Amino acid sequence: MTLSGTRASGPDAKTPTPDAGTASPAPDVTPPDSTVVRAGRISWLFPRRTAVVALGLLLLGVVVVALASFASSTGMSFTRTVEGLLGTGDAATVMLVRDFRLPRIMVALLVGAALGVAGCLLQTLAGNRLATPDVIGVNEGATAVVVASVVGSSTGTIGDWWLGPLGAAAAAALVVLCAGGVGTRGHRVLVVGIGVSTVIGAVTDLVMSRENDNTAGGVFLWTVGSLNGRDWSVGTPLLWVLAVLVPLALAAGNRLQLLRLDDELAASLGVDLRRTRGAALALAVALSGCAVGVGGPIAFVALAAPIVASRLAGPTRVPVLGSALAGAVLIAAADALGRVVAPVEIPVGVVTSVLGGPFLLWVLFRDSSESV
Repeated sequence: MTLSGTRASGPDAKTPTPDAGTASPAPDVTPPDSTVVRAGRISWLFPRRTAVVALGLLLLGVVVVALASFASSTGMSFTRTVEGLLGTGDAATVMLVRDFRLPRIMVALLVGAALGVAGCLLQTLAGNRLATPDVIGVNEGATAVVVASVVGSSTGTIGDWWLGPLGAAAAAALVVLCAGGVGTRGHRVLVVGIGVSTVIGAVTDLVMSRENDNTAGGVFLWTVGSLNGRDWSVGTPLLWVLAVLVPLALAAGNRLQLLRLDDELAASLGVDLRRTRGAALALAVALSGCAVGVGGPIAFVALAAPIVASRLAGPTRVPVLGSALAGAVLIAAADALGRVVAPVEIPVGVVTSVLGGPFLLWVLFRDSSESV
């Protein structure tokens, strides 16, 4: 006879069982890439891997800003460029770097962040990597409205940047209406969006073909994606827009993370499916429209930034912050490359298109090989 809670020896020994009334320890459900941080009664999950990736992208962004400030045809040395950035150089150097180069670089970072977040939300919402603003017609709608605002102008100057969000909202409403709603799958929205994008793009080309050479030439550079002449006059409003919308996008990303599992499970956890999808779509459209209004329809960044961020941060989270940082780095680097790779400046949209084509093929081939 053995006492309760002790182990008996011999062939008749049995595995001891917990005494009555003893509760088994709760299973640890903390994600492997996170740490539980507690402050009194409040606790939250700190994503270690996501934080490391964000810090790495932030440091890379600082390096890109320094290199982009140096990228020009003036022959200024890198040391003088850094002195201009820090404000320790002579007055002419500081003015050239801070007043002319730095504003454009900052605008590039903001536009890239907006496109990265918009692409991340749409890809997660539709469950398809190809569901980006430049594919489903949102960018084309913003472009069409901005181009229409310069009809009859003789200067070729692009209209107000805030027209972009209005055109993007109209195009998104048309896509959702024709697709019968956002739904639980993104294939229908993607197909309808491609058709709407084609029609709007054709109308935009028709409008441009009716304009004089001066207007058409100036507008054409913007319609391929260009940051030429952009400064704090458009950068400051865009900064305020991002300060409001990006935190909302981070909150929407947490909700979308539940939707990636199962609609019924998300609903059981208290997620309003229709409101969450509608909010994510509205945020993506607003961010994309603002980015297009400022820098034109820059291609492939909204596709590439979320994929890069997801590869770095892992598939367990919706990489909203990582997509913002990756998009900012991509556009700032592409804009700097366009200024030095040829004797004549190449618009940033052309650079991203040239680099984005092989990237898209890599994504398609990689996905097809993983599905085998």
